[in-house]
Amino acid sequence: METVGGLLREWRHSRRLSQLDLALAAGISPRYVSLIETGRSRPSADMVLRLADQLDVPLRHRNRLLVTAGFAPRYRERPLDGPDMAAVREAVAGVLRAHEPYPALVVDRHWNLVLANTPVEHLLAHVGPELLAPPVNLVRLGLDPRGLAPLIVNRAEVRSFLRTRLARQVARTGDTVVGALYDEFFAGEEPDRPGSRVPSEEVAVSMVFRLPEGELRLFSTITTFGTPQDITLDEISVESYYPADADSAALLQNIADARQAPRP
Repeated sequence: METVGGLLREWRHSRRLSQLDLALAAGISPRYVSLIETGRSRPSADMVLRLADQLDVPLRHRNRLLVTAGFAPRYRERPLDGPDMAAVREAVAGVLRAHEPYPALVVDRHWNLVLANTPVEHLLAHVGPELLAPPVNLVRLGLDPRGLAPLIVNRAEVRSFLRTRLARQVARTGDTVVGALYDEFFAGEEPDRPGSRVPSEEVAVSMVFRLPEGELRLFSTITTFGTPQDITLDEISVESYYPADADSAALLQNIADARQAPRP
C-alpha cells in the first residue's frame, strides 16, 4: 500500500539527501522525518507541502502526496487553451511573436509542441508529415531520420545534449513517458561518446543546420514560470533560439523578409 512516508522517502533518495539534510532544510528534527517516513507520524497538509518544496517535487506529484496523506489536492490542472487561461496563453504567444525573426516555441513535460512562432514553421517544412501529426514531439523531430536530423551538422553534440536533458528530467520527475522517450533513442548508449562534448570555445551547445538558404547556427535558452500554482504552467517551458553568429542572424532575417514579400 502506498504511503505518504514511503513516497517522501523515494523523493528524498532521488535527491540524494539524508534525513538530516531534509530536516535541516525544512526546519524540523531528523527524528520527525523518520517518523513520517516510517508511518508512525501523520504529517499535516502544510508539512507535506513544506517537505515537498524542499525536495523540489513537481506540482503533479505534490497533489499525489497530499491525496496519499488523506488531504485534498492543492493544485489545479487547466488546459492552456481553456477560457480561464486566456491571459496566460496570450502572454506566452506575445513572447513568441516578440522573438521573431528568431525561432521560439513552447513544449510540455513530454517534449510535445504546444505553441510555436512563424520561424519554427520554416524549419518544420523540412520534416516528414508523419512526424507532424499531433502530438508533435521535439525529441523525435531532432533525432528521427524523417525529421530534422539529416539537416543537423553536429548531430553527435545535439544527441549528447538531449540525452543529458532527458536523463535529468527523468531523475527529477520520475516521468515514465519521458523515460520511454529516453529509451527509444538512447537505451544502451554510453554516457560519453566521441564527438559528443561541447568544444571548449563554445559557451552553449549550438545546433548547426544546413538549410537550402545556408548554414544556420542556433543556441537556445529555456524559460519557465516562476512559482506556478497550476500544474499546466509548472510543466511547460518556452524554448527560445538565438543566432550564434552574425551570418545566422542575417539568414533568419532574410528568411523572414522572404515570407513577408508579396507573391506574384
